[in-house]
Amino acid sequence: MEIEAGRPGPWWALDACVDTAPYGDEAAWSFRPDAGDVVDGWLRGRGAADSKLAAALFCHLAAELHGRAGELRGGLAVLLDADEHTGGFGGARAYLDDPDAARPAGVMIGYPGLEEVVVGGRGLWRARIAVHAASGHSGSRRTTVGAVSRAAHLVRLLDEAPLPGAGGDFPLPPKLTVTSCHGGEGFSVVPDLCEVGLDIRTTPDFGARAAADLVRAAATELDALLPAPRPTRVTEVAAWPPYRLAEDEQPAAALLRAAAGEGLRVRAKTAGPSNIGNLLAAVGIPATAGFGLAHEGLHGVDERVRLAELPVVHAVYRRAVLGLLRV
Repeated sequence: MEIEAGRPGPWWALDACVDTAPYGDEAAWSFRPDAGDVVDGWLRGRGAADSKLAAALFCHLAAELHGRAGELRGGLAVLLDADEHTGGFGGARAYLDDPDAARPAGVMIGYPGLEEVVVGGRGLWRARIAVHAASGHSGSRRTTVGAVSRAAHLVRLLDEAPLPGAGGDFPLPPKLTVTSCHGGEGFSVVPDLCEVGLDIRTTPDFGARAAADLVRAAATELDALLPAPRPTRVTEVAAWPPYRLAEDEQPAAALLRAAAGEGLRVRAKTAGPSNIGNLLAAVGIPATAGFGLAHEGLHGVDERVRLAELPVVHAVYRRAVLGLLRV
């Protein structure tokens, strides 16, 4: 959805995802994950907080501003992304790749959270690591170090690898997490392949190149300590840069100023997880990635969002957008 104002000026965008995280163990929920009802002032169900409420709010705001386009400058796009929780960000990518779509000067993403305006986030570097070994029979007299055992040694090397702390203007340090380990079949076979999944959250001082170098150094060390018929193979899966907006940089400044104007005390925050803001940063588009309603159970059980502050959150975004479109 795009609204072109009556006078020339920069375009801005509001973005919210309409897909959701998986339900997880539905038996652990105290209500149906797809409840969609309001109980004691809370909208309940998966996606209520992340971020169908923001999608509804942005559509409502766009409908109002459509009737006032003649008095504004520039334009406003509303993007509802149906491919966010997969990590593919297909909706945002399709918009950015569309030659006929207006390229925004900045984006406000409607993730929840009432006390903070998220102005940045760590990046990520993800890889799959194939660890090999010689196959054989587990009962053989010949001692063979299997791929799972070699992978376990690699995991120890990665977990013990030194990482820098936070530095400069970026308040968070990098973080390394081994997220999966799959290998072997049956009890009598020495496994010849084990695949390890790895997620590294990056910072300006420890980016994708540093992450890749660290992992490949660990793989080289493994192959030297425990030789195998084939070298350990590291395959990059995804990489996003970290980003952080200054508090006087748009659209962060507009959103922080609007919150203060509505009597809210909020702080600028750099988030640990990555988000669509990282994708936008990679193509030079500044973004905020969170200000919204109070919530519980995000990506967990019993997700719900509190509706009491909906009027003031709507007022904040309305004030911020009008401020940008009147510059």
